[in-house]
Amino acid sequence: MPYTTQLVEKGTCHSFIAEVKPPTVTMPRIKALMTGSIPGFIDVIMNLNSPALSEDNLIWQAKTAGKRIIFYGDDTWVKLFPKHFVEYDGTTSFFVSDYTEVDDNVTRHLDSVLKREDWDILILHYLGLDHIGHLTGPNSPLVGPKLYEMDNILKKIHTSLLSKEEESSLPNLLIVCGDHGMSETGSHGGSSEEEVHTPLLFISSAFEKRNGPLKQSELVQQTDLAATLAIGLGLPISRNSVGNIILSVIEGKTMREQLRFLHLNGFQLSTLLQENMPTYEKDPGFEHFKIAEKSHGNWIKLYLEGNNSEVLLNLGKKVLKQYLEALKILSSSLSKQVAQYDMYSMMVGTVIVLEVLLLLLLSMPKALSSRAEFEVPLSPPLFSLLFYLMCLMLCAVHVIVCTSAESLCYFCSISWLMAVGVMMLISALMCVILSAFGKMLENPKLPAKNPAVSNSSWSELDVLMLAGTVGHAMSLGASSFVEEEHQTWYFLINTLCLALCQEICRHYFLVKECDLQLSTAVKQNFEDIEETAQCRNVDISSCDSKLGKVSSSGEFLKGSEKWMGLASPWIILICCRLLRSLNQTGVQWGHRPDFGHWLTSSEHKAVLSLLAAISLVMIFILVQRRCSLVSKIAMALGLLGVYSYRAAIGNIVFPWQQDSKDISKGIIEARFVYVFVLGIIFTGTKDLLKSQVISADCKSKSIGLWEVYSGLVLLAALLFRPHNLPVLVFCLLIQMIMTRCIWKPLKFDAAQITIMHYWFGQAFFYFQGNSNSIASVDITAGFVGLNNYVEIPAIFLTGFATYAGPLLWAIHLLCYLSSGISRNSAAMGHGCFCYALICSVPVTVYIILVTGLRYHLFIWSVFSPKLLYEGVRVFITAAVCLFFTAMDQNRSQKIHD
Repeated sequence: MPYTTQLVEKGTCHSFIAEVKPPTVTMPRIKALMTGSIPGFIDVIMNLNSPALSEDNLIWQAKTAGKRIIFYGDDTWVKLFPKHFVEYDGTTSFFVSDYTEVDDNVTRHLDSVLKREDWDILILHYLGLDHIGHLTGPNSPLVGPKLYEMDNILKKIHTSLLSKEEESSLPNLLIVCGDHGMSETGSHGGSSEEEVHTPLLFISSAFEKRNGPLKQSELVQQTDLAATLAIGLGLPISRNSVGNIILSVIEGKTMREQLRFLHLNGFQLSTLLQENMPTYEKDPGFEHFKIAEKSHGNWIKLYLEGNNSEVLLNLGKKVLKQYLEALKILSSSLSKQVAQYDMYSMMVGTVIVLEVLLLLLLSMPKALSSRAEFEVPLSPPLFSLLFYLMCLMLCAVHVIVCTSAESLCYFCSISWLMAVGVMMLISALMCVILSAFGKMLENPKLPAKNPAVSNSSWSELDVLMLAGTVGHAMSLGASSFVEEEHQTWYFLINTLCLALCQEICRHYFLVKECDLQLSTAVKQNFEDIEETAQCRNVDISSCDSKLGKVSSSGEFLKGSEKWMGLASPWIILICCRLLRSLNQTGVQWGHRPDFGHWLTSSEHKAVLSLLAAISLVMIFILVQRRCSLVSKIAMALGLLGVYSYRAAIGNIVFPWQQDSKDISKGIIEARFVYVFVLGIIFTGTKDLLKSQVISADCKSKSIGLWEVYSGLVLLAALLFRPHNLPVLVFCLLIQMIMTRCIWKPLKFDAAQITIMHYWFGQAFFYFQGNSNSIASVDITAGFVGLNNYVEIPAIFLTGFATYAGPLLWAIHLLCYLSSGISRNSAAMGHGCFCYALICSVPVTVYIILVTGLRYHLFIWSVFSPKLLYEGVRVFITAAVCLFFTAMDQNRSQKIHD
């Protein structure tokens, strides 16, 4: 950007580094820029469909003052300020595949609007650079030309404004800023240094020309822009602003004007502090402001007396420093206090989650019994006196809280009918829990368990699974463990593999006493048969030879099975170690180079292409073994389409392709794959309906489930970036190894297999390159095959691509338990219950921990993003459990009976 660089180094310009508070996504950042307040993390969700901004803001103040505002660019502004612009043209911000037209739609208005005189404020929000980052990362060759394009646009605007100043008495102001930064992977939403530091330039002829060497840019807060602009435009500072005036911008003014501006800023901040802190008078910032205000009064007296001595100048500098110190402390205090929590609504939600978890825990004995019963008896509790008393008590509490609450409460804002419904739900759950607990006390003897499913004593593997699950839930109270949660899961699956190795050794090498007795009995029976045969003159030599051949082949198969079983945990460990090297994740070391970065660099495109081709072939080999012929053909064509799509958008190349200059959006290729994905899923759904409705055919159900699973694997292959395709290969490979060499021979019960699936699903979530930072969400997956932004498909595709690991392991669990391998009619019920329980424990614990840690230093940067991930995971768990219930043939038969 040569022109901009020249302005910064030698022009009339002030340059700063603006620090952004998380979440670093567009809508909350626009709110921060225009209101000066710190948005909440719920704005990450609202970012998908921004509502109109009702909070006091700079745009509203400007419109009220009669300023004419024109806007072109990101349509988030139009949604936030729907009736504030005299002219606007919004462009869709979510269609990240487009980085050309989205900027051309803004630039095409420039020539005409810069010649006009019918506007006071012009806002341009360009999206191309952001979209390039999402698509190809910050080191993409597309970034340079885009920055040069932006530089030319800045030059055009600046020269036009300078020519207009010859006819105007007031100087113009050009501000260049970013709403957020960009991580090493090209995304944003988290709190890394690259994401929270953005440029901020003030360019105006009102500033003095820079002389001497370029100094290091001063660090300011992004929220400071709203207060500085308000003062510059002669507007009131927004009511909820926590920003400070940037002193460098007003340093050209007289001392009286500077002190007046700082006093206005301090008065606004102290007023906001009084509204948010009952003990505001004891706040150091408020005390400093009062001292500065008093000194300011003394300075004004001297000034009005006409005193122009050095005493006045020194006193003015002293007051200036006092104001700046007071503003800094006030802003810091408000940044902590302005985050108001709706404790009543939070407590209601926490109580419901706790009640559900308690109900699951109390139902565990029956749910894991041979009949797999999990029925909630609603009739007795709903007609009990306790239920009605609890409802009345909770409704009374609701009335008291809502009539006495000073601040806005979400739960109080909903309709009374819905509120009463929630109170009834809480009361009913509590009555059911008390009823279940009472029955446990009356009849402490547990129901008879299926001997094939459970053992009388806990094995080391059971202890490991319990300790791992509880330990992981407890670790979520520490910010470092949340930031680096992937390390917890990597440790747990590695430990699990070692424990499985011990179980396999015990299974194959420790000969049990019963086995010895059985072999002795068989030997004795064989000797008796031989004696009888000799008495009857039967020649058993031929039988002996045939039996020998059969036994020798059986022994050979058993031997190979044994050694494969022994090798399987070590193969899985090697796979996991390779996957850890592929994507560096977490917060502390997420920026470090990994094998994925090496593959995605432009000079290694041939290697990436070869790896993608091998991965797609391996996916076909691992998936097709249980598919029908039609699905095999569809899978092969679909995987070919995946490679064609990635080649079309320039990620990889065909062997005969010389270069990748002719890149496109790959819409036709992606839709070609979608056809086969839908076809395979439709074929599987047809088999499932046949098994459920027409005849109880386990084989049809098993094939149908596997075909649905295969369709989801194909969809994941399409949405994953090329360097992540080995993650999918290793996922399928580990599932095959564990099915054939561990779960089947060792005959683990459904609960143990469910926990193993859950652990590996969580580990694969991080193997994909995900983390507990919003920046790791790959939103480009939501636009594969789309011409423009369509909300529901984009959300579904992004969600599926993000949670593909846990989802594929959950569906594989369903395939395994529904097949003949498990040989237990209650296995599906056990699996569904265990999956719901093991997902509920960390969510419930984390909600309680986050509520207690709501004033923690890292509540917004670490704990809140994790809470969003857990919230989405709850919806996915609910969907998986519903699918489990629908596929549970045993339950269907019970309902039918």
